[in-house]
Amino acid sequence: MNSLVRFLLPAAALSLAALPVHADTFVRMVSGPSGGSWYPLGAKIMQVMDEEVEGISTSNTSGGGISNVLSVNGGDAEIGFSYAHTTANGFNGAGKFSKPQPNVRHFATLYGSMFQVAVRADSDIQTFADMAGANISPGKAKWTGTAFAESILKAYGISFDSIRENGGTVHHVNYTESVALMKDGHIDVFMAATNMPQASFIELEQSPGIRFIGLPKDKQQEIIAANPGFIEGTMPAGVYESVSEDLNSLGIVVNMVVSKDLPEETVYQMCKVFWANHATFAEVKSVWNRVKQEDALTGVAIPVHPGAERCYKELGVGG
Repeated sequence: MNSLVRFLLPAAALSLAALPVHADTFVRMVSGPSGGSWYPLGAKIMQVMDEEVEGISTSNTSGGGISNVLSVNGGDAEIGFSYAHTTANGFNGAGKFSKPQPNVRHFATLYGSMFQVAVRADSDIQTFADMAGANISPGKAKWTGTAFAESILKAYGISFDSIRENGGTVHHVNYTESVALMKDGHIDVFMAATNMPQASFIELEQSPGIRFIGLPKDKQQEIIAANPGFIEGTMPAGVYESVSEDLNSLGIVVNMVVSKDLPEETVYQMCKVFWANHATFAEVKSVWNRVKQEDALTGVAIPVHPGAERCYKELGVGG
């Protein structure tokens, strides 16, 4: 090796070392439980974002409505599914949140979800009042469906603690585990806030067979009055094979939140890609056909991320 080469190689190495290293922004999605709609949708959304938004790398993990707000606020995730009511409570430190979660921002309003409650077809349980000593599975502790369950039971003078005191059990597990518990006869009641029809309930209809529990109109209105953000919901006849007549329930609007710390340009690009791929997401779950771009700012009760705000202004959403 001649002296010129010996001189140039270290110089070149130093020059390369001085070049800036491009680091992608890591966008972590917290979605929903396996067996639900959010998890596969979250996986596809993150895959598309990874491929089409310049400068980001992505991941998707399971979560729940309440825990997702906590994760995004706390810096453990950058984007997540939740519910408009849950998001508003989180931002303001109300409901199930012990303190405000000021770092979450609105990304998109999606579609309505329904709180659904099923018992085994041969169960003696006819109403929520009959669940005082039952074995129930309302969802994980920080899932929005669990908050729904607590609100309804409270209207009947029942709490999770009183269920345990009366000899019942409260299983805080995911949908897949809930299905297994009901099939094995270990729970009497499975509850979930999700879209209709939902795969876990369809599976339980086949075996062991289930029956859905509705709310009397007066209880529905009582619970809505005590929980601003809950809305009237109806399980229409035929949505499941075992639903022969309309049942009153409770509903809520699904939304997505992002961290306020994500750069404006990044969220702007994510928003554009998100809506440009509507048909791709609808192929994953048919519920996505209910997601409308014009509704993206419906029911917003927290600040909108500036990047999303710029995107929606260009798209003509929200006036």
